[in-house]
Amino acid sequence: MKVVKAAAVQFSPVLYSREATVEKVVRKILELGQKGVQFATFPETVVPYYPYFSAVQTPIQLLFGDEHLRLLDQSVTVPSAATDAIGEAARKAGMVVSIGVNERDGGTIYNTQLLFDADGTLIQRRRKITPTHFERMIWGQGDGSGLRAVDSKVGRIGQLACFEHNNPLARYAMIADGEEIHSAMYPGSAFGEGFAQRMEINIRQHALESGAFVVNATAWLDADQQAQIMKDTGCAIGPISGGCFTTIVAPDGMLIGEPLRSGEGEVIADLDFSQIARRKTLMDAAGHYNRPELLSLMIDRRPTANIHERTAFPTSPIDQGADDPRATLV
Repeated sequence: MKVVKAAAVQFSPVLYSREATVEKVVRKILELGQKGVQFATFPETVVPYYPYFSAVQTPIQLLFGDEHLRLLDQSVTVPSAATDAIGEAARKAGMVVSIGVNERDGGTIYNTQLLFDADGTLIQRRRKITPTHFERMIWGQGDGSGLRAVDSKVGRIGQLACFEHNNPLARYAMIADGEEIHSAMYPGSAFGEGFAQRMEINIRQHALESGAFVVNATAWLDADQQAQIMKDTGCAIGPISGGCFTTIVAPDGMLIGEPLRSGEGEVIADLDFSQIARRKTLMDAAGHYNRPELLSLMIDRRPTANIHERTAFPTSPIDQGADDPRATLV
């Protein structure tokens, strides 16, 4: 059985700057590579930053204020120089990297998880299927194309963001697809201690049910960043405090090492894949402990599209020719 050195990264964005945040991410990837890390998870939408403003401003403030427009301006197009830089850092470090970004597609922002293989190739771009509560004012909805685990140099990886871990069917999609490492990411520095406690329940339960390792990352706002957000939005400090729980969970649901609750840093651990086999001999939710003739999941993995063209055949009998049998279709 193989062993993979993994890192859950608690990370502060460079507030309001895509380029500076990407540069900081690149430096961290290269630093982790020097430590022998083979897989790393970064926080939810850490590039350029999580939209904390959406939790503390009213809809009318969001509509006529500048925060949404600023996030749109600084969000990441895929592909772009930002994704190229992260992919190149992953290649140099020989590391598989899972990272959350605000993805701009036209005039819409999506909560997107990117997965880069150790050769720098972008092997998955998935969008959070349903933004949570106030996030729906900011992000569009994803589709089912990303509800799958993908093979990488370090193993089969599944990704979900934040409250998707409260969706049993989304989690089962990852379980049934045979994930070995689950990359979980949350905003961090938000919603207080209760949020961190519920997060812990989510990720430890998922590790138990999936029989996979869970590598979970949250972001960190320092005092200056909190003060800046408070100034820009008029919010109190409470909603942008606490809620950090960066950790790695073993397939038996036990925490590996001490979770990070504040500050920047990383939790690094060796993932011994024999623990996956040991857990699944007891309970394999996608195998001997399942009853697919009684309980099953249907997933529509077709990517959504705004335009559906039907131009397989010419539309004019003159174009088709008099003896073309398809002329009767017109």
